[in-house]
Amino acid sequence: MKVLKVPARTIAVFVLPCLLLYVCLVFVPILVSIYTGLFKWDGLTAMHFVGFGNFKEMFTNDPVFWPSVRRTLLYAVASMIEIPFCLGMAILLNRFVKKGNTLVSIYFTPVILSVVILGQLWKTIYNPTSMGGMINGILTSLGLESWTHNWLTEPNIAMFAIYIVSLWQYFGYHLLIQFTGVQNIPDELYEAAKIDGADGFKADRYITLPLIVPIFKISIVLAFIGSLQAFDLVMVMTAGGPAHATDVISTHMYNSSFMSFKYGYGSAIATFLVVVCLAFTGVINGIFNKLEKKFG
Repeated sequence: MKVLKVPARTIAVFVLPCLLLYVCLVFVPILVSIYTGLFKWDGLTAMHFVGFGNFKEMFTNDPVFWPSVRRTLLYAVASMIEIPFCLGMAILLNRFVKKGNTLVSIYFTPVILSVVILGQLWKTIYNPTSMGGMINGILTSLGLESWTHNWLTEPNIAMFAIYIVSLWQYFGYHLLIQFTGVQNIPDELYEAAKIDGADGFKADRYITLPLIVPIFKISIVLAFIGSLQAFDLVMVMTAGGPAHATDVISTHMYNSSFMSFKYGYGSAIATFLVVVCLAFTGVINGIFNKLEKKFG
């Protein structure tokens, strides 16, 4: 078979425009945020250099910051809970359902819908009984009125209500990833294992799970890092309220920058978020690299 050899200069010509665009849209804003985070600036008047003053205020004097970090980390951890279930469902669909692709496409529907639509839909579902809320209406019809709540206005449960919506929204997304990974495992491996007496879930234990580790890592990274950057769903459903009870890092950054006009401080929060995302990405990759070497 002849291998097409392309000169490095030709490759550079095609890659360079995309690379420059990526650098301008990703790396330059990060550098600008780091730089702006060293200044006290309202976005209108002159910038005043304060060094690490914004970071000091963020870590020591901001009563909203650390609770928002805790909620963000809980959000990220909660987003990974469904991935093992997605893998299990992908295995079952691949084994027992002839047209599993159709079901996966149906489950994927919430992913392609606008977050604004989903947020408004679930706000209606979470409404009080007097406003036609479906959940409270079902509980009331079952005689469980004591279980009804103002799901999005009670500080103790509002964040958990958002977690549920996020899990529902991205279930089909991770199911599609896992289902594709399971389908790409060669059938010959299962046939050989069946000859040796390993069939069904025993084959999944020794074949599917080890080979699916790289795909599983993709879902974990996307879910965890994506949840660290969660913004749109929270803004649509609660805007960080009530009383900052659902503020995450991104919403706190937005409110600080565009509502309080503390652009320098908001940039400091953005810098912190970038560092956290990079750190956790490195940790997750390190863990899964060890798993891949172990099962490889």
